[in-house]
Amino acid sequence: MSQQPVLLPYGDPAFVADPFPLYQQLREDGPVRRAVIAGGLEAWLVTRYEDGIVALSDPRLSSDVRDASDPQLMQRLPATEPESMLRNMLRSDPPDHTRLRRLVSKAFTARRVAELQPRVQAITDRLLDAIVPVGRADLVEDFALPLPVTVISELLGVPVADRHDFQRWTDDMILQGAELPDPAQMDAAWRQMHSYLTGLLEAKRARPGDDLLSALITTRDEEHRLDEDELIAMAFLLLVAGYITTVNLIGSGIAALLAHPDQLRMLREDPALLPGAIEEFLRYDGPVSPGIARFAREDVSIAGVALPRGATVLVACAIADRDPARFSEPDRLDITRQDNTHLAFGHGIHYCLGAPLARLEGKIAIGTALRRLPHLTLAVPPGELQWRPGGLRGPERLPVTFTSADPN
Repeated sequence: MSQQPVLLPYGDPAFVADPFPLYQQLREDGPVRRAVIAGGLEAWLVTRYEDGIVALSDPRLSSDVRDASDPQLMQRLPATEPESMLRNMLRSDPPDHTRLRRLVSKAFTARRVAELQPRVQAITDRLLDAIVPVGRADLVEDFALPLPVTVISELLGVPVADRHDFQRWTDDMILQGAELPDPAQMDAAWRQMHSYLTGLLEAKRARPGDDLLSALITTRDEEHRLDEDELIAMAFLLLVAGYITTVNLIGSGIAALLAHPDQLRMLREDPALLPGAIEEFLRYDGPVSPGIARFAREDVSIAGVALPRGATVLVACAIADRDPARFSEPDRLDITRQDNTHLAFGHGIHYCLGAPLARLEGKIAIGTALRRLPHLTLAVPPGELQWRPGGLRGPERLPVTFTSADPN
């Protein structure tokens, strides 16, 4: 099937702020749509929910970027040991994916995450304690960002004081927005990140702690199931993925409520609606946009559209999660929505391992903020909010005003 690719204009602030009209048009155009995405990469967008489920379950679609034919994808990796970033479970397939995921899965079970609830609540309250007396804040920089950074740092055993360093390196490597990253900048950031993680793991090998990185080191050294590159890549993945999407969940969720006063009022009046509200925030405006990348190992057909071996396939969860064939009134935010099985965390064997933790942090963060920040209001017109361009979606800043309330 020959198509002229449609451009997703990530350089246009209006599109970045509200991509959904174009997303709707793409979905109506067909189930698989050829597109040019951030940085000039070409991909095939899978735009409908049921086709997305099928694609994410298809073993012919690989998670390994080395199966892609587009050389630009490898250029997005640091020049220094470019494959070293890929030795993790996000970018691997069975049997390596099965082995790597099993090593860390115990840290993210529902029971283990539930045990973290008191600590997440304490961090949330501490962050709000600092801003409540002021009456205004940037709820991304002051709240939505430091909360998951602190949680994942403590879980992994990373000094929280180092968070500004690894956030800066992460920005230089993967948060480049609409343009291709600068190769020299990316390479320098990866060298610094690699050196930092190497030193951190060496210190933990000498003095193990009660944390996930120490446990992974023990597994490697005693059972020989992780080599050094895999250990570095796993630490990088857990550290970065452990906070980025949760920042966007919290920021986008609060922004959605402020843009829909009826839903905000309903949630304030009935906090029991919060778990369902989190799912609706993830469906309505999830943290990954347009979607999840896969690469065709062989010629494949998706929804009757023939794609060549090496094609980059984007299962466009941000488009599919507003598919009217799956969701009633999909463009309406409805925190009481039932049967809300969205694709924001993926599907199949690569379903997000950190989903229970992200849900817990989102529920505690948003619920506590609504309780402790009465009369919460945007400090700028909604149209002036700046959103992250590219594959990760959420407000870059969320300036608000509020009145103070008694703690807890």
